[in-house]
Amino acid sequence: MLRLLTFLSALFLSLSSFAALPFETVFKGRPQFDSLVARGDQWKGLPIGDRVAAVGRALCGTPYKGFTLEIDDRIEAPSVNFNGLDCWTFFETSLAFARMLDEPRENWTPQTLLKYIELDRYRDGKCNGSYLSRLHYLEEWLSDNDDRGLVKDLTRELGGVRAPHAAREMTVGWKSYRYMRNNPDLRAGIAQMEQRIGRTPMYYIPKRKVPGIESKLQNGDIIGICDHDGRLIGTAHVGLAYRTSDGVLHFMHASSPRNYGKVLVDQRLSGYLNKFSSHAGILVARPLR
Repeated sequence: MLRLLTFLSALFLSLSSFAALPFETVFKGRPQFDSLVARGDQWKGLPIGDRVAAVGRALCGTPYKGFTLEIDDRIEAPSVNFNGLDCWTFFETSLAFARMLDEPRENWTPQTLLKYIELDRYRDGKCNGSYLSRLHYLEEWLSDNDDRGLVKDLTRELGGVRAPHAAREMTVGWKSYRYMRNNPDLRAGIAQMEQRIGRTPMYYIPKRKVPGIESKLQNGDIIGICDHDGRLIGTAHVGLAYRTSDGVLHFMHASSPRNYGKVLVDQRLSGYLNKFSSHAGILVARPLR
C-alpha cells in the first residue's frame, strides 16, 4: 500500500501539467459523484472485487454516451464523466472509485478519483499529455495492468486459447475520434500501436466454454467481449461480472443506444454471449488492488 500511495503522489504532481484544461472539462457529474461518496462507508470494507461490483451496481441507470474521452483537440488528460458512460468508462470508473475508497475519507475527492483513473487508463500509469499514452485497446490494457500488478489476467488459466487477432478499429474509423481529426500526425502513431498489438499473442475463452467457468468468476471481474469477423478475433465490448443473490453470474455493462442505452445488469453472462452470433468469447481480468 505504501508503494501505491507513493506512486499516486507522483501522479498527483503529474496532473499539474494538464492545468490548461479547465476542471469542468476533465470532471463532469459532481452530484452523481457526491452520491457515491455518501455510500462509500458501506463499501470500503468489502474485498476489491465486491467493491467494484457495488459501485457498478450504483451506476446502473446512467445513460450511455460514447466518445466521452475525446475532451480536447490536442491535450490528453485523465477525465471522468458521470453524466454518461460507455462500456470502457463504466468499468474503469467503477474500478477507480473502488480503489479510491482505500484512501482516508477526506481524500474521497474528484482529484483523487482522477489519480486512480490515470493509474488505470494510461500506459505504465502515466499520462504525458499525449493521446498516444492512453491504452486504447482492451488487450493492451489487460497486459499493461497485469504487468503492474493491478489486475490478474485469468484468461489462459480459465481455458483460454490463442486466437488470430487484429487491432484496426481506430485506423479505419479515425474520423470518429476528435484527437485524430485535429491531429493528422497521430494516425501514424495509432497505426504503429495497432500493429504492435496485432503482433502480440492474444488468448480468449471461447463462448462454448463460458457456462463451465461461470462458477469460477467473481463479483467485479472485468469481462472483455471478443468478436470475430469469420477469421480474426478482436475485443469489442467490456463490462463487469455481477453475481445476484440467486447465485447467477450476470454481465453488467453500459449498453449501447441500439440496445438499452444505459448501464444495467444484463442477463446471465453465457446467455448474453449467445444473443449475438458475432460474439466469440471473453477475456477475464480480476482486480487485485
